[in-house]
Amino acid sequence: MSVDAVLSRIAEIRTQIDALRGPSTAPTSGSTASSEASSGAFADALATATGTGTPSATPAVAAAAAPTAGASRLPATSVDAGRGTLATGSGATGSDVVADAKKYLGVPYVFGGESRSGMDCSGLVQTVFKDLGVTMPRVVPDQADMGVPVGSLADAKPGDLIIPKGEQHIVIYVGDGKVLHAPRPGKDVRIVDNWYKDADIATIRRIVPSEAAAPAATPAASSATALQSATDLQTAALMSMMRSGSAA
Repeated sequence: MSVDAVLSRIAEIRTQIDALRGPSTAPTSGSTASSEASSGAFADALATATGTGTPSATPAVAAAAAPTAGASRLPATSVDAGRGTLATGSGATGSDVVADAKKYLGVPYVFGGESRSGMDCSGLVQTVFKDLGVTMPRVVPDQADMGVPVGSLADAKPGDLIIPKGEQHIVIYVGDGKVLHAPRPGKDVRIVDNWYKDADIATIRRIVPSEAAAPAATPAASSATALQSATDLQTAALMSMMRSGSAA
């Protein structure tokens, strides 16, 4: 394929892409980055197909891809655990509960304690959820009312709370039949095999979702995906034409 033919085809593709984008006013920073990303992708494909260079990201594309320093999905303020509902506003999941609780392994049991110098069973639970942006009551009977009930041990997920009958203790289920808790004076926070049976349990509570919810696609994202698909198809067609010309 001649250079003139390639340049003519590039112009046609750009015209079709502009038509897909539709009329617009002055470009915003987001649309500019999208345009530069599309141009960069096209240039990379062209360089790869013709062997004229090595693909490389443009500065705008690289900046858009770079993560923001210090970004966190957990909120700066706390949300209440609530009764009969999951504390979804914190963004935390059951696996986050387990991961945070493990930070306190080895902390000695201290009745009424709720810090690394010492904590009791309910102090551990309250502290873990506080770390994750969820406000929990201080004592076991009140903690046993939070979140939503789980039917049985068979349905328990990591991060759920198990409260035995009498509501004098509370443990965090970590999965695989094990629990994490602050046992009693003379012991420290540890992970052990769960010794409770369903008949021993007053309630199992789920305070936060066991898994993160799948993000919903937005109209803007759908439009961007459609535009990118159209661009990719056009680029693939051009590369195919160029290969055919080279083979001829």
